[in-house]
Amino acid sequence: MAGGPVATGDGIGASAPKSKLAGILMTAFAAFGGILFGYDTGTISGIIQMDDWLRTFGNATTDTATYPLGYYLPSNRESLVVSILSAGTFFGALLGAPAADILGRRLGIMCSCLVFSLGVALQTGAPDMATFVVGRVFAGLGVGLVSTLVPMYQSECSPKWIRGAVVSGYQWAITIGLLLAAVINNATKDRQNHSSWQISIGIQFIWAFVLCAGMSYLPESPRWLIKKGKDKAAAKALARLTSLDAQDPEVEAELNDIRVALREEQALGESSYLDCFRFNNNKIALRTLSGIFIQAWQQLTGINFIFYYGTTFFKNSGIANPFLITIATSIVNVFMTLPGMWGVERFGRRSLLLWGAVLMCVCEFLVAIIGVTISVTNTAGQKALIALVCIYIAGFASTWGPIAWVITGEIFPLAIRAKAMSLSTASNWLWNFGIGYATPYLVNTGPGNAGLGVKVFFLWGSTCAGCFVFTYFCIPETKGLSLEQVDLLYQNSTPITSAKYRNELIAQDIHVSDYKGTADAHHDEKEATEKV
Repeated sequence: MAGGPVATGDGIGASAPKSKLAGILMTAFAAFGGILFGYDTGTISGIIQMDDWLRTFGNATTDTATYPLGYYLPSNRESLVVSILSAGTFFGALLGAPAADILGRRLGIMCSCLVFSLGVALQTGAPDMATFVVGRVFAGLGVGLVSTLVPMYQSECSPKWIRGAVVSGYQWAITIGLLLAAVINNATKDRQNHSSWQISIGIQFIWAFVLCAGMSYLPESPRWLIKKGKDKAAAKALARLTSLDAQDPEVEAELNDIRVALREEQALGESSYLDCFRFNNNKIALRTLSGIFIQAWQQLTGINFIFYYGTTFFKNSGIANPFLITIATSIVNVFMTLPGMWGVERFGRRSLLLWGAVLMCVCEFLVAIIGVTISVTNTAGQKALIALVCIYIAGFASTWGPIAWVITGEIFPLAIRAKAMSLSTASNWLWNFGIGYATPYLVNTGPGNAGLGVKVFFLWGSTCAGCFVFTYFCIPETKGLSLEQVDLLYQNSTPITSAKYRNELIAQDIHVSDYKGTADAHHDEKEATEKV
């Protein structure tokens, strides 16, 4: 699944007292953009199977044995309708960085909602396929902008002690959006007029309105305001975020930290995209390529096959009510993300990615084997398929779903972080588009199609094996390290030996400013919970 970049800097609240209520409320609302994103991604799976939508946008056929409704959606149209959203999000994600710098994080999110709403309006009132597709493109642009801007706003405005939960909470909100899409599709699917799909699409106006209206009451990012030279506005915004007075010494101390971090960042100068691929002691090229490819492998786990084409897959597998099964898989996705949010700090990034890849690989090969060896009328076999798909989704939701975004937020050095993050995000959406477009040709029967059907899970199982190999050789363990210590980790270890060196960094409390290439370390007297 897709997500968004983590902004640079220490974040809000490094010096201010903790406010658990403020942090929880900020997490709860700022993550709402994930619901908008997840719902739009998930709703199309059921819509393209609704009777009235097929009569309106599908092709008529006399083959009523295969297509009892008398209408069907050719593979080329199915690919276009499903994947064109991801094409829009690809460009939206790339536009997110300049939008954030020019408009600000808060206003950028609000404008993204307007772009998204335009796409929803075009889809809801579409009289033909061309208008529907254009609507999907505009909705995709809005989703792409949101997927960049919302996590950026969260990471710049959230207290440091909950920043990891905020980013993972955004992924969790995406799964809630997918679940809402499945529930609403199931509620409207039997209507025999345009309302069956117009309700499912049009309800997205509510998500956009809530996000836009809520952002109008929240303060702008103090970091962006400082960058624009608006110190008084930054003090006021920070005071709201920390529940302190604007003249409080803690607020001024926090603003000074932001100014210092900004000066250090500006002193590095502007970096080009070519600098993201330098082969040097800091292993910039490895880190950039790791970010790009971990997003690619996340898509290649096959998870979006379930959420884009799950209803179609379950229907073709002989399952009586595929819409209800889609709801069940979405529930699994929602609740199994919670252990991942906890486990990422308990067990580490690398180990969860490795075990997650193994679990998904086994489940997908079993789904493929069972699918090709039983008939569609075999009830026990169908239940086994559903159970294995649910276990597979649980494995993804608790490992590769949230952790891929955590990794890309941690591994890049400050000088190239923004550009490397944009490349990683674009990679996610590009593969999302490619897989969404190619899948109908892989699974459907007929001229020009591969006709793999359930055998496509042999492909996804193989790619999950690739996820394991990639993680083992390319992804280090970064749990518990500051962003600066991650630089030391890359300079002085390999992904395979990273766990041992990470333990040394934490045990000896090594800091970049004191590091001289040896174990001569500076020991900070602060408690671990006080450090950024």
